[in-house]
Amino acid sequence: MRFRFGEPGELTAPSDERLAVGDPRVMDFLSRFARRLLAPAMARRHPELGSLGYFLRPAELARATSRMRRDDDTYVFPRGTVFHVPPANVDTIFVYSWALSALAGNHNVVRISSRSAGAAETVLETLNATLADADPVIGRTQRMVTYGRDDRLTAALSAWCDLRVIWGGDSAVEAIRRHPLRPSARDLTFPDRTSWAALSVPGWHAADPAARRAAVVGFSNDAYWFDQAACSSPRTVFLVGGGPAEAGTARKEFLTLLGDVVEQRGWVIDAAMAVEKRVNAYGLAATGAASALAFPGNAVTALSLTGIDAAPRRWIGAGAFPFAHVSTLAELVPAMNRQDQTFSHFGFAPDDLRGFAAALGGRGVDRIVPFGSALTFSAIWDGYDLPREFTRLTTLET
Repeated sequence: MRFRFGEPGELTAPSDERLAVGDPRVMDFLSRFARRLLAPAMARRHPELGSLGYFLRPAELARATSRMRRDDDTYVFPRGTVFHVPPANVDTIFVYSWALSALAGNHNVVRISSRSAGAAETVLETLNATLADADPVIGRTQRMVTYGRDDRLTAALSAWCDLRVIWGGDSAVEAIRRHPLRPSARDLTFPDRTSWAALSVPGWHAADPAARRAAVVGFSNDAYWFDQAACSSPRTVFLVGGGPAEAGTARKEFLTLLGDVVEQRGWVIDAAMAVEKRVNAYGLAATGAASALAFPGNAVTALSLTGIDAAPRRWIGAGAFPFAHVSTLAELVPAMNRQDQTFSHFGFAPDDLRGFAAALGGRGVDRIVPFGSALTFSAIWDGYDLPREFTRLTTLET
C-alpha cells in the first residue's frame, strides 16, 4: 500500500480528533488548494483542473456548507468516517467527492487507482504541496492511498467506515459491495450512467453564427474531455423539431463546426481508439441500429440511427456521435430510464425544457444542462444532494 496524501498510519482506527461541519481548518486548506489549481501555469498543463479550482473557491465552499445547515432545533454533524472508491477513467472526480465529505467534517480515506495518471498525479502533488502549510489535523484525518487488488484491505476499510462512496461501472460497484458494512453504515453508489445531447433544429437555424459556434465549443468540451467516457459525456445527439431536410442541414452544419473546433483545439484520437470506434460503429450497422455511417476523420464519427430506441447506452469510442431525429422532446420521454444521467441541450425555450423535466416524472435523467456544462460538477449529482448525504442530523424537541 502506498500513501499518496495525508499522514501514514493505521487506516482502520479512526483518529480521536474531531472536525465540525464547515470546519474552518478544512475551509482554509481547500481554499489554498483551489488557488494553486487556478494558477495560470496549472491551467495550461491541465485545463480541466480550472473547473475543480473554481468549484473549491471560498464562495462555493460557503455555499456548499450552507446546504448542510438546518434551522430550528436540528443539529448537523459529520457522518463519521467515509471510504471513497473512485473510478480510474475520470482523473478528478475523487476530489469533488472527497472535498465535500471533508467539508462536512468527516474523516476520509480515498483509494486512488494505480491506473490514474496525468491530472490525478498533478492533483496529488498539489494536495501535498498545500498540506505543508496546513493545520496538522488535515493530514491526520484525510488520507489518500493506492493499493492493488487486496480484498482484505478493502474489507477492513469497508468495516471501518460509516459511509462508503463507490464510483464506477456496475460490476465495480457489485465487487465492492461484496464486502459487508457495519449495520449502521450504508453505501452511496455512482454506477454506470448514460448521458444524451439534444439540439433544437429550429433553435439552431434561428441562432447566429457566434451562438452556434459557442454551442459547438461547449459540446466539444463535454464530449472530448475524458475521451467521452465520463458518465456525463453525451453519447447520442437527438435532433428535435423541424422537418427531415431542416434536421439534415442542422446536422451537417453542426458536424462541420465540430470538426473545425476539434482540429483547432488539438484533440486527437489515437489509431487504436479510432479502429475500435470504427468496429463498434459497424457493429451498430450490422444489428440494424444504424442506417448510415460517416468517417470524416479519426476525431469525428457520425452515425444515423434507425430510431430513438436504437440509441446505444454503451461507450462506442471517443468522438462517436449517433444522431436521431424526433419531432418533440416529449417523444424522448419513454426512452429515458434510471440509467440516464445528464441531458445537455441547445436552442430550446425554457418552457419546453420545463415541460420535458416534468414529463420525465423521475423515470430517468438527473441533470438537464446547456451544452458546455455536462462535465461541470455540482453539489447535487446523480440525484443526490451530496452535502446532506455526508452529514447526519440530531433533532431536539423541548
